[in-house]
Formats: sequence, structure tokens, C-alpha cells
Amino acid sequence: MFENLGFETLTAPQVAVFFALAVGAVFGFLAERTAFCFRRSLVGDDRRMAMGVWLTALAAALIGTQAAVFAGFVSFDDHRFMNADLPWLAIVTGGVLFGAGMVLTRGCVSRLTVLTGSGNLRALTVLLIFAITAHATLKGVLAPLRTTLGSVTVPLESAALPGSAVVWTVVIALAALFVAWRSGNRLLSLGMAAVIGLLVPVAWVGTGYVLYDDFDPIAMESLSFTAPAADTLFWTVASTSISANFGTGLVGGVLAGALVGAVLFGNFQWQSFSSPRETGRYAAGAVLMGIGGVLAGGCTVGAGLAGVPTLSIAAVLAIGAIAAGALGTNAALRAATPHARADGGWPTTQSQQPAE
Repeated sequence: MFENLGFETLTAPQVAVFFALAVGAVFGFLAERTAFCFRRSLVGDDRRMAMGVWLTALAAALIGTQAAVFAGFVSFDDHRFMNADLPWLAIVTGGVLFGAGMVLTRGCVSRLTVLTGSGNLRALTVLLIFAITAHATLKGVLAPLRTTLGSVTVPLESAALPGSAVVWTVVIALAALFVAWRSGNRLLSLGMAAVIGLLVPVAWVGTGYVLYDDFDPIAMESLSFTAPAADTLFWTVASTSISANFGTGLVGGVLAGALVGAVLFGNFQWQSFSSPRETGRYAAGAVLMGIGGVLAGGCTVGAGLAGVPTLSIAAVLAIGAIAAGALGTNAALRAATPHARADGGWPTTQSQQPAE
């Protein structure tokens, strides 16, 4: 379809970067406004309301994605989520590591990207360590770990959830919306969450249909933060050698959108670490998330918000493992630190602000 859009000087990969910037900016702005975060929905002080926001986004993403599949705009038959050989050991291990890491850093990667745009230097530090570790796991010294764990697979008759896609869509969406309705959120918050969710099918259709070009093809992508964080870091230090891609544009857009939201509503505030111990904890969590995000095939957004709507067994397994890792780590921290806060944070003084 790309050849019919009238672009004469830009290629499909170049337009994809600008498209990702726009999608990312909307996500960043709305995520900053709604405090969108999967970790908060599991172990946060306001986890009931946070879960309502997250599930509303998931329901919108699911309905929109499956509608796009039904209309024939996109197909996931050849997507990595639909690999017939399920690398279950890598997914489970990675999910648990990622979940543990996001509890230690008090934020999933998407939330930390948004926080970076609002002046949080702890979040920026985590993102840098996360991106380096993710790149090392994808292509560097940690790649053997990825390939070794990824070689342990189980063959699947179907990589998608068994049964009717329509039934799964209706059941999951209704259950998510029921929980969201009873979460105590304002309709405005749920409405913004729904828009966040709709960005998922918008990105799928944009990269997989609108920008499809036989002569200069691009990958069909949606919201994610693991590979994009690594790509953004690599592009930042070597932009004269490599070109920006969809992931690079997405991260840049999220940072810009979050910055605009934080400044407009008075939430921009410089924040940093309060002690070496806190720095070490965040750094350890960043490493766990970097390794875990790659092994699991995505983060809470890439495997969760964007992956689950494909009805992929791998994506469902990944988000389940992430949740298990987060809940288990939170329980361990509370047992080891009796005075820890209910949301998994460590005791702080008034001047020691939490990551979120």
C-alpha cells in the first residue's frame, strides 16, 4: 500500500520512524497521565486502580488487533509469536527474571521510559543499563545464554490459543473490562487507557499494511521496549553507520510525549538516587530486566499489551511468568525486610522519592 501514499523522497523504513514517533508520543503522554505500569497493577499501593487501567488497555488492544486480523489487514501466521516450537524454558526463565527486575527497579521498562521523560534520573540510569544488557543478550557476550535456553523447545500443534479466536477475544475482553469497571477509576482514566490499547493495532496495521512495500519491506511491529531500547542505544552511538528504525522512533516519541505531559501538568521534577545501596538495587534490577526481556521475547508491553492480543501461547506464557516473578520477588522482599512498604519498595525518608 505504501506506493499509493504519494511519498516521493522517503522510503517505507524512513516513514516508519516518523510513524513510530507519533505513536510513541501519544503513548508517552497518556502513560504519563494514567501512570500506566504493569508492576503497579501487581504490587503497587494502588494496584486495584492500576490493574483497571492496564486491563482496559489490554481489552482495547485485543479487540482492535483481532478486528484487524478479521478484516485482513494483518496476519500473524509468520510472526515470531507464532513459532510452532515453543522455547518454553527461555520464556519462563526470562519472564521470571524480568518480573524480579521490575520490582527491584520499581517500574517496568515502559514506565521507566515515561519517568525518564519526566526528569527521573534513576529511571534513565536503569534504561541505559537495561539497553546495554539487552543488546549483550541479543548479539553480545550473553547471546550464548539466549541460544542455549532457546534451544529447549516443545512442539505445538498450534502456536495460538486453541479454539475460536472470537471466543477468546470476547472472554478475555469482557473479563478485563469487568475488572476495570470495578477498579474505582474515573471514566476519563479508563478512556485514556483504551486509547493506549488502541495504539497496539494502529501500529500493527501501520507497519504491516499501510507501510508495506514489496521493494523495501519493513518488519510488522507494534509497541515494545526491549529490542527498541537496545536499537536506540546503538543508533545513538553509531547513527552515521546505521539508520533509525521503528523502535528508535518509538522510544524517542515516548520520551517526548512524557516530557510534554509532565511539563504541562506540573509533574516534571529532577530526581536521583538517595544512596549507593539504592543504586545497586536498581542496577541489579536493570540487568535482570535486560536479560529477561530478551529471553521472554518481550517486556510487559511487547509480550503483554501487544503480544497477548495476537492470542499467542508464547505471549501468554511470557506475561504469566513476568507476573509470577514480580509477585514472588515482592513477597521475598517483604519477608526479608519486615518494614518494607506494601508495594515492594524499601523504607524511605520523606526526601527519598519512589521511582514511580
